[in-house]
Amino acid sequence: MTAERPTPTQDDVLGYFDTLSNWGRWGDDDELGTLNHITDDVRLAAARAVRHGRSVSCAWEVAAPEDMERSTTTCPCAADMPGAENMPAPGFRNDRRWGFSTERLGITFHGNTVTHLDSPCHIFWDGKTYNGRSHSLVGAATGSAWAAVTAAANGIVTRGVLLDVARVRDVPWLEAGQGVFPDDLEEAERRQGVRVRPGDAVLLRTGYGRARHETGPAGGFTQAGWHASCLPWLHERQVALIGADTPQDVQPSGYDDVLMPVHAVSLVAMGLWMLDNCDLEACATTAAELGQWDFHLAVAPVRFAGTSGSPVNPIATF
Repeated sequence: MTAERPTPTQDDVLGYFDTLSNWGRWGDDDELGTLNHITDDVRLAAARAVRHGRSVSCAWEVAAPEDMERSTTTCPCAADMPGAENMPAPGFRNDRRWGFSTERLGITFHGNTVTHLDSPCHIFWDGKTYNGRSHSLVGAATGSAWAAVTAAANGIVTRGVLLDVARVRDVPWLEAGQGVFPDDLEEAERRQGVRVRPGDAVLLRTGYGRARHETGPAGGFTQAGWHASCLPWLHERQVALIGADTPQDVQPSGYDDVLMPVHAVSLVAMGLWMLDNCDLEACATTAAELGQWDFHLAVAPVRFAGTSGSPVNPIATF
């Protein structure tokens, strides 16, 4: 319990795995989960949310060497590269004006830094993934044979709604460990003149993006974010995708035996896909300037076979 509001008990949260479950809702072979809420009509409505033609990124730049390993090869004159004489195209050997650069990249995108999409196979609960499949479908050699990021190969295109809880609370950012509750979401809707509809993507601004810009990334495992009490609200509203400017779950979660209830219930029980570590500052500034808190959102994961997510650059177009 908190001084301000009642919160679900640990038993209540554990019960969400049953009461909020979407297993079988769209068939036993469904891997899309809540992305099924994004119908053709929802995409058309998302297109109508574009009223100014202004686009902003909701992702952080992926830095090297902090966030990835990068090896860059440069060749100022391609005709001088070893083996050029064996290339079948004569122009490759004869054109001495062109050169090139290439990269080899290595990146671990899950975590607290890189903006990325989580697919349902990312989290297990009692050895199960979304729709009751066994964790054994995820192997070291080939990755996941179930609910991998390639299930969203056609992209996630829907209406996005930014709920700026830091703005609602009139603070530059929520402090680490502060949770966001359903009444925060509804107060943001009221003040911003917007309502979350079925098929929407809901992006939660705690203000951590501003703190990260001003003071750098926070260390440790304490952060602001969604409280588990938001899960029934997200289920009732039929939200297709959630994102946040943190790795989603408030930490500590407040539950001794459930480390990340929002991740676990969302991905395993609900099949609710997640955007972790968004940079929502440009989105929030644009929304406030235009007085428009909904927008067309496009998320295009890389089709990495068998992976539990993908680094992404979500684009909000107002």
